[in-house]
Amino acid sequence: MEAASLGTKAVSKEEDPTNRRVELMLGVLASSILLFIAGMVIFTFFKGLPSFAANGLSWFGAGGNVDEQLGAIFNSPAAPADYVYEFHAWPLIWSTVVISGLSVTIATFLSVFSAIFIVEFAPVSLEKLLDPVIKFLAAVPSVVYGLLGILVVIPFINDNLINEEMRSSVAYVIQLDGSSVLAGVLILTFMILPIMVALIVDSLRAVPRVWKEGALALGANRWRALVTVSLRAVRPAIVAAAVLATARALGEAIMLAMVTGSIGFAPNPLDGLLFFLEPSRTLSATILDGEEGLSVEPFGQTMYAIGFLLILSCALLSFAGWAVRNRLSRYGIGAK
Repeated sequence: MEAASLGTKAVSKEEDPTNRRVELMLGVLASSILLFIAGMVIFTFFKGLPSFAANGLSWFGAGGNVDEQLGAIFNSPAAPADYVYEFHAWPLIWSTVVISGLSVTIATFLSVFSAIFIVEFAPVSLEKLLDPVIKFLAAVPSVVYGLLGILVVIPFINDNLINEEMRSSVAYVIQLDGSSVLAGVLILTFMILPIMVALIVDSLRAVPRVWKEGALALGANRWRALVTVSLRAVRPAIVAAAVLATARALGEAIMLAMVTGSIGFAPNPLDGLLFFLEPSRTLSATILDGEEGLSVEPFGQTMYAIGFLLILSCALLSFAGWAVRNRLSRYGIGAK
């Protein structure tokens, strides 16, 4: 027995250096990822700084035609002293907020009820079928969704929701052809929905069964037990899913460039239902559309400024989500 104990101690002592080396390697790897992210933020900031410096706070405001401004920046004189930097990004910022915000809001409600159905009410055979289908939909490339939007959603909107009176009322500003905020919101919602459903389903399954049984034993019906126990417990996971979906929505470029009309226009809520049928372009889609002009220095700096704003938005969103999840995790389960 003593020999075996000494042998075990010897092995553990021999493994200690190895464990320390593994821990050191993992620490270096984690630190390198953080350094890479920090480097990316710093790089995009300093590359976009001339655009911010030339415009000041007006960079984020409205004024003029943003597409004409981008064209003037692209056609800047060759002399650095004559570079054109005038740029007012509000139409792009507004379109990004509207399309991403509406998509995430709709997807959050749909994903919660879909996850409840899958976990609590769906037959076992249907539940087993839905799991791989949801994961498959989450992996479909965005360009495929964009193609479906061009072939199905946009023609439907153009033929059934837009009439000649609507076209003529805004003909002097924009053209209504089905490429619109509505098309972007619908397709983006179905793009981010599978990701959210998968996260919330896994969290609902992790809720201890005895919690729900305890609520039922106290006299609550099935639905009330579900709302007051299960959903309350997975609130951190719902927040995490919403944050992840919002980050995906903010960064989506290809599909939105295909279906929203790709015009630097700020849809006006005062237009009523016409607001949803007007074309627009998000920040990320603007970078995609302007990738060929990155070699033009002032134009490239403007694109870097847009990229920095997107990175900063995602970072602030992540920190806000982290704070909310930490606060909610005291009352249930979920991602921390």
